Amino acid sequence: MTIQWSVKRWIAGVAVALFGGAVQAAWDFTMREPATKLARDILDLHNLMMTIIVVVFVVVFGLLSYSMYAHRKSRGHQAASFHESTGVEVAWTVVPFVVLVGMMIPATKTVLAMRDSSQPDITVKATGSQWKWGYDYLKGQGEGIHYLSVLATPREQIDGGAPKGEHYLLEVDRPLVVPVGRKIRVLTTATDVIHSWAIPELAIKQDAIPGFVRDTSFRAEREGVFRGQCTELCGKDHGFMPVVVEVVSAEKYDKWVEDQQKLIAAAAGEAGKTWALDELKARGAKVYTANCVPCHQATGRGIPGAFPALDGSKVVLGPTAGQIGTVLNGRPGTAMAAFGKQLDDTDIAAVITYTRNTWSNKTGEAVQPAEIKAARAK
Repeated sequence: MTIQWSVKRWIAGVAVALFGGAVQAAWDFTMREPATKLARDILDLHNLMMTIIVVVFVVVFGLLSYSMYAHRKSRGHQAASFHESTGVEVAWTVVPFVVLVGMMIPATKTVLAMRDSSQPDITVKATGSQWKWGYDYLKGQGEGIHYLSVLATPREQIDGGAPKGEHYLLEVDRPLVVPVGRKIRVLTTATDVIHSWAIPELAIKQDAIPGFVRDTSFRAEREGVFRGQCTELCGKDHGFMPVVVEVVSAEKYDKWVEDQQKLIAAAAGEAGKTWALDELKARGAKVYTANCVPCHQATGRGIPGAFPALDGSKVVLGPTAGQIGTVLNGRPGTAMAAFGKQLDDTDIAAVITYTRNTWSNKTGEAVQPAEIKAARAK
């Protein structure tokens, strides 16, 4: 009875998967809807190649199957005896050659188009770090804007304490924002290990390699939010490093650039003021969650054997200058990244203050942005 019931459940599951409307809607048997001309060209190339492959498969295996059935020994057929055939030799040379040329021409055009990043309207550098992306607008409207893009999925969803959201592990706090219809050149590099910046709808997949700068480009034809992920195995939280691009109208992009410039000006003003301990702790908690939790954990206890604890740490409880140097410059030979180029003075001061006054750490010390600025100057 148990075996029969299991078989029935398996058959029912297959039936639902094949014919159930709700389940069928979740299946996706093709590429995502293209948002660039290059993405459409790649989809067309994929369909062409699949068509040629299917035709060749059907013809070759059809002939083999027919020959084995119609000319089998049980029907009295004898194997033909001949040494060579000029017609056969020409046919099996010319036909594959024509097929390969037919595949090569569109493939070559598409590959060349993928490598064309000339004459961009806007140039952005995407820097991969474990496990987030940093964006710097280098050329065109928005030049000078810099920020980090970090996973925004709540920790409760990741730990199984809350239902998964619509864009689980594919959402960030600050996406890359670009205008529709403009050619965007993306320079990729990394600070630690190899990452990869990939967005299927935009036909982009470019590795980010430490010490090297690679480039790619895209021109979005429609507005929308396009989501991807790092596609290189870059460490324990590889699956928590999404790539999100928001394509907006020219008017919305102008407004976004204006807002970002105001934020930059505000941040410069914040760095010059003296913060209260509670203000720094509140801001530091957000910075810690976005940048430090994957390694040091929300409890501050780290991961034994892999990442050190901050709760009770001699570095955290020691002189502030030592911890500031560690956060700014990292620790060579370890997974501790240098945050000096990733975070501004206020964020670094806030996160250091947070770690020195959280868990069992109760130093009562407030590290000010001016101290971080002074440490950078040394």
